Amino acid sequence: MDQMISPPAQHGLRRAVVDLGSNSVRLVIYEGEARNPVQIFNEKAVLRLAKGMTKTGRLDGVAMVQTETVLRRYAAIARAMGAVPIDVLATSAVRDAENGPEFVRDIEARIPEMRVHVLSGAQEAELSAEGVLCGIPGADGILADLGGGSLELIRLDGGQVGPAATLPVGVIRLADRAGEDLLKARAIVTAELEGVPFAAEAAGRDLYVAGGAFRALARIHIAQTGYPLNMVHHYTIGREEARDLAGVVSEAGRKLIERMPGVPRRRIEDLPYAAVILRRLLRATGAARVVFSANGLREGWFTRMLPAPIRAEDPLLAAGRDLTRGIIRDANLPPALVAWTASLFPAETPAQRRLREAACWLSDIGSHEHPEYRAEQAFLRVLRQSGVGLDHHARAFLALTTALRYEAPADAGFLAPARTLLDLPAARRAETLGTALRLAYTLSAGTPHLLAGARLYLSATRLTLRLTEANGVFAGEAVLRRLERLAQMLGLEATTEIT
Repeated sequence: MDQMISPPAQHGLRRAVVDLGSNSVRLVIYEGEARNPVQIFNEKAVLRLAKGMTKTGRLDGVAMVQTETVLRRYAAIARAMGAVPIDVLATSAVRDAENGPEFVRDIEARIPEMRVHVLSGAQEAELSAEGVLCGIPGADGILADLGGGSLELIRLDGGQVGPAATLPVGVIRLADRAGEDLLKARAIVTAELEGVPFAAEAAGRDLYVAGGAFRALARIHIAQTGYPLNMVHHYTIGREEARDLAGVVSEAGRKLIERMPGVPRRRIEDLPYAAVILRRLLRATGAARVVFSANGLREGWFTRMLPAPIRAEDPLLAAGRDLTRGIIRDANLPPALVAWTASLFPAETPAQRRLREAACWLSDIGSHEHPEYRAEQAFLRVLRQSGVGLDHHARAFLALTTALRYEAPADAGFLAPARTLLDLPAARRAETLGTALRLAYTLSAGTPHLLAGARLYLSATRLTLRLTEANGVFAGEAVLRRLERLAQMLGLEATTEIT
């Protein structure tokens, strides 16, 4: 007789959320409570629930059946992973359809683990804004979250959520309203945007775009330009680049779009309408840049579940701490390294200091790797980590610093993505910090006790390493070589003092 198999023991709190949208339905399971959401499962099905709803006022019957089948699978997955109950966030299609309430009742009756929340336009906008701010805390401009049924616009003012508007121009609904005529679609979007009084407040600021169709546009641009980091989140392009991209996609036929590199096949029908919407948004807002976000509704929901102290954390610093939890050999060392390296960067800005602090937290991340591959493995782990609070510049800076802390050759080929993403002053700071961290670990063996026996002092012409010999540190050959290297980078003479 077969034995029943219980779900695996949980290593931490798990939460499951389903985004039940007009175009797709997606399950995400998060583990733990961290400032940077940790996804352990993500699955999507494109079902186009809102197809034809503009004419019928009802959810598509075939898609409803398919959606229930997919939701049953999602419930089984969440049960197996110990992540029930499941919150289902139903958006524009279910909210607006005549048979939406009936559909919700059927889901909750047939799949009791699911709690369906039919979001209003205002609630959807708020959650989308909180999701974007989870990864970009200081966002300033306009957020445009594009779904299948609606477009949510939210004013963001230095990380504060302002007024919002919901427009009935999601990619599926727009195609239906325009009779699949792109010229009509452009006129519809233009008219809808004219009714949003705060749209022009983004002039000269950023336009943050979220949603699968916008992300598909970013993937095309990443592939076409040979960009060195294949990550949509925080991908940023200038106004004219965005206009050109939207113009090319909106005017290309289906066959040409199919041949474009990086095109997700499930988004081919949506891309021309997403491009039209993006171009109209650029005109209406006057934004200087477009910043793509992989965060949105689901991350906003997750963020609301977090305790207030975790929500208040700096996502960059939290990413550094979280990524190395259980890996670094002494959790007291990173704060000591922050203080130890401070004298090398007397004129750093607050943003540069945050990067230096995060680098100190990441500096022992390769301690368990094979020595021959430690630098490269640490570099790739940092560059490609899942922390949503890291923009591409931060990833490159931290990865380059970490690799050089492990004494990667300065011209190593695997460092190319980071060097491409950094300007010369930033690369120089990363090289200096990485070299200083290498010296610190040579002196301290990765312990704050030994590090306390060494201090760095800068004068106009000299970099002095002062050692307390009784503390277990001394100026051996490796120490002197690395001190000399650091001094050369600073344009100073290296000296040592023993106390």
